[in-house]
Amino acid sequence: MEPDLRSIPASKLDKFIENHLPDTSFCADLREVIDALCALLKDRSFRGPVRGMRASKGVKGKCTALKGRSDADLVVFLNNLTYFEDQLNQQGVLIKEIKKQLCEIQHERRFGVKFEVHSLRSPNSRALSFKLSAPDLLKEVKFDVLPAYDLLDHLNILKKPNQQFYANLISGRTPPGMEGKLLTCFMGLRKYFLNCRPTKLKRLIRLVTHWYQLCKEKLGDPLPPQYALELLTVYAWEYGSRVTKFNTAQGFRTVLELVTKYKQLRIYWTVYYDFRHQEVSEYLHQQLKKDRPVILDPADPTRNIAGLNPKDWRHLAGEAAAWLQYPCFKYRDGSSVCSWEVPTEVAVPTKYLFCRIFWLLFWSLFHFIFGKTSSG
Repeated sequence: MEPDLRSIPASKLDKFIENHLPDTSFCADLREVIDALCALLKDRSFRGPVRGMRASKGVKGKCTALKGRSDADLVVFLNNLTYFEDQLNQQGVLIKEIKKQLCEIQHERRFGVKFEVHSLRSPNSRALSFKLSAPDLLKEVKFDVLPAYDLLDHLNILKKPNQQFYANLISGRTPPGMEGKLLTCFMGLRKYFLNCRPTKLKRLIRLVTHWYQLCKEKLGDPLPPQYALELLTVYAWEYGSRVTKFNTAQGFRTVLELVTKYKQLRIYWTVYYDFRHQEVSEYLHQQLKKDRPVILDPADPTRNIAGLNPKDWRHLAGEAAAWLQYPCFKYRDGSSVCSWEVPTEVAVPTKYLFCRIFWLLFWSLFHFIFGKTSSG
């Protein structure tokens, strides 16, 4: 039986993660199967209303490990969609066609695991799932299939995108009301943002995720999105530690303390977008002035991961405050674990700061040149 996390001493949290938290190795074991499925989809041309369309690639999204099974997302990027509206307008047709293709692949090919496509809930269903299971591992993975416009096809995931890309996204080309709904399109950037992190930080994210699931079992919905907690963990580490070997209990406590201070949170990253482009800068200033908590998606500035309902955070914050008194935040001698010193907000550059610096340099150079000429 899995021990109660609350009663685990701080010094034993690493062992708890290693021995008792569900790992995602099953998801890793299935990577070859998923890659093979995506390659087969890529080789097949769609028929019917979406004739000629093909899958350009597939990306496995979030994988939530549960007892006996795991839930994951499989984003199928399509090559003939011209913009995000196409994804919305043709979602039902695309789902039906992908289901047909998967069923044909299921009958044509033999995989080392059981491959089961689920029936659509209705003729116009916009959701599709299939299940992969391996009896020898006593686990199964349920995949939700998400068709997506390949918004980032022209971008190098390892390089910062040209800021004009985000300016185009912001400047009216995104349909009204669609801000923050490009989730699947940005899957690659979001996935890399987390996957490039040190191993121990990923383990801390697993611990925080486990805590979140325990809270969800007790409190039910609604709660803030799990991804918000994952980003909060990355933020806590970036501003509080930045070392590959750190005290897990300190990191865990820091995240829970940040949850209790949700009304003060204003967090964002400039890994993929920043303030150098005036249009993007204007938009970011607007986003970061909104009611807190604000946790901007590192890949998509139109999406506040923290959500729009502070009540969701209030329930979780109450639970976090109670947990801070538990033995998992105390050492064997009874002393309490100290948290990292982490601010609740990221500073925002002064508006037009770069323009002001430019003009200051320009006028300094102007007076230097013409001052010299006059004196001569």
